[in-house]
Amino acid sequence: MNNVDLLIEYLPFLIPLIILEVVLAITALIHVLKHPNYRFGNKIMWVIIVLFVQIIGPVLYFTIGRGDD
Repeated sequence: MNNVDLLIEYLPFLIPLIILEVVLAITALIHVLKHPNYRFGNKIMWVIIVLFVQIIGPVLYFTIGRGDD
């Protein structure tokens, strides 16, 4: 079994995870860019975390980084 066959086998499990990751990242990024208040850090730090730490970055932003609206 080569890598392509393995990828095709796991594709039905990967597609929902990829969609979830993209939706979370876009939602968190929009929120970071629109709101000026954060509990910890600044806008640049949260943009980097949201974009480069994959699923964990947006979850961290919404749980500990988002400030009062």
